[in-house]
Amino acid sequence: MLNIAVFGSGKWADRLVGSVQGKSEKIAFKAAASRNPDRHVDFGEKYGIAIRNYHEVLADPAIDAVLIATAHSSHRDLAVMAAEAGKHVFIEKPLALTVADAERIIAACDKAKVRLAHGFNRRFAPAYLEMVRRLHASEIGEMLHLEGQFSGPSGYALKPGTWRAERAECPAGAMTARGIHALDAMISMAGPVKSVFCYSERRVLDVDIDDVTSALLRFDSGVTGYLASHHATGEIWRLQAYGTRGWLEMRGDTDLVICKLGNDPERIPLVGTDKERAELEAFADFVAGGRAYPVTNQQALNGIAVVEAMISSAQSGRDTAIHQ
Repeated sequence: MLNIAVFGSGKWADRLVGSVQGKSEKIAFKAAASRNPDRHVDFGEKYGIAIRNYHEVLADPAIDAVLIATAHSSHRDLAVMAAEAGKHVFIEKPLALTVADAERIIAACDKAKVRLAHGFNRRFAPAYLEMVRRLHASEIGEMLHLEGQFSGPSGYALKPGTWRAERAECPAGAMTARGIHALDAMISMAGPVKSVFCYSERRVLDVDIDDVTSALLRFDSGVTGYLASHHATGEIWRLQAYGTRGWLEMRGDTDLVICKLGNDPERIPLVGTDKERAELEAFADFVAGGRAYPVTNQQALNGIAVVEAMISSAQSGRDTAIHQ
């Protein structure tokens, strides 16, 4: 059993803790940490865990690992502190806001010989796993192009003064909150991105966050791609791969369609699962010396480099190469 503490107690931390607490034989939350523990008593009572400050948690030998679900800009310092305290680290995406900060986290974990895992829950969706299996089996031939879309109305709920409403915390609009999930999936399928051309701007939101962001991608493999993430529209997840013998499209955790040359589109029946429980139990297995965690450090680094390049491209109006 992996004994873990969560850093942060917001909506997503609640979802992650709730996915395994009292349900898993591999991982259990024993504490939560916050700069202001007194403000999160209800969270602790809900899950039967102690609320402490960061230093108290890191000094506790009974805690094996930490899950970081705090503001993006705090990831580097908290992760480095955890690694130096000998704790394994699970970081909710994005790993960091810059490649330099991400590399600092990876180096700290490597030096301390602790495991590092990246919180991309859609890597564990049945439709994604089946899509990847069929791509590896060349069911749609040679991959030519990928399209990713993850958008929704969450920008309308952003309130001034909260960290998610700050441009510095969420550059390139919804890309750090939503789009990076689709980007990670695309990198896992086509390999690293080598260049980006991006548009990103604020059109309708009251807070200073871009609400329309889209980009053209070119991968090292030669595959091309299109990625968009918008903060002020209806909810949508879409991931589509085009090959020389057809296409595959994912539109939800269990929604996968294949269309081969000369055939009508065919819906593939799949059974749902708890993605968050799956990713946390995969982390526990990784720490225990089992199968490697599916998101590699290099894939996570490339995703952050792409978002940095998106920001640069949107500002310059030029295609931007990925330097990693």
